[in-house]
Amino acid sequence: MDRRRCKCQRCGMNMAAPIGAQTISCPRCQSVTQLQPARNNGFANFPPANNNMRPGLPAYPARARRLSPNANNNFQPQQFNRPMSPQINNIRAPAVHGRKRAVLCGINYRGHPKSLKGSINDVLSMRYFLVEKLGFPNASVIVLTEDEKDPYKYPTKANIRSALRWLVHGCRPGDSLVFHYSGHGARVRDRDGDEIDGHDESLCPVDYETEGRILDDEINSTIVRPLPPGARLHGIIDACYSGTFLDLAFVCRIKNRAGYSEWEDHRIGSYKGTSGGTAFSISACDDHQSSGDTTAFTGIPMGALTYSFIQTLEQETKLTYGRLIMSMHNKIREAQKGLGLNGANETQEPQLSSSEPFDIHAKVVAI
Repeated sequence: MDRRRCKCQRCGMNMAAPIGAQTISCPRCQSVTQLQPARNNGFANFPPANNNMRPGLPAYPARARRLSPNANNNFQPQQFNRPMSPQINNIRAPAVHGRKRAVLCGINYRGHPKSLKGSINDVLSMRYFLVEKLGFPNASVIVLTEDEKDPYKYPTKANIRSALRWLVHGCRPGDSLVFHYSGHGARVRDRDGDEIDGHDESLCPVDYETEGRILDDEINSTIVRPLPPGARLHGIIDACYSGTFLDLAFVCRIKNRAGYSEWEDHRIGSYKGTSGGTAFSISACDDHQSSGDTTAFTGIPMGALTYSFIQTLEQETKLTYGRLIMSMHNKIREAQKGLGLNGANETQEPQLSSSEPFDIHAKVVAI
């Protein structure tokens, strides 16, 4: 069915409405938007540049998968169109620090041969969910995307580093922190002997070709190790090769569909714990797997991990970590099965890791 692009009048989410429809319900905030008569060959007056959404194509994946930038898949970043922001030591922090705060980073890599479509949508959806559903103060949420007009919130390596330092600065018992990343992930050779599989995982800033990646070792030392007793951190990572993206000490391995699980100890070579707090990571796939975006859920490109995470938490109360992971896995598997996608290259299994082992079927998710 042909579709036209539009925006939610309440929360600003990009949507795709059937041609001829007069209204559309937003999948994020559920408000109803009145549609203007179609223009420009059936498309609403919505900027098409760099979005490349192609109505009528298979929904999963909707575009190039989140490939690792390495020689194996020829992901070779080029110069980006927008000037890089100045290198700074400290991001412009919100006036309100808050007991609940978050850093949300989404990168579409516009102008790049392997650009993404859903990462910024993921971040906008996560911000709405945290603020409107979980009570995070809007002023205590830092968003870094290519759409931000503040140059200090453009997702460069320097800005991401500053935002992560802000996230844990002054952290106290009882604080709840969230780090959400949607973009390219990469695997690089481990050089300090602290990885079981011999590879570090890494985040790819928009300027990583010139400034370099951010390794999981650095992410751990910046936002995991400083956590004081009573503080908790949740990483929600929608990227390829992201199973141990926060480099946490224990990885949960779910053995069957009944939910039997075992914790795998990854403590080798260096300390990967906290200063008494608790860290959790919920990631799109295992360290050797790829993740993808889909239009199957909403009609617009979104990360399968981000969408299934938000939907599961909204639909179920007193949700345990075990139920969360299994429900997300089922949602993603059904989206893949609907299009007949199978085989090792299409496997995407959400992963849970933590700074300490626990009963995943007894502990309730608290963000």
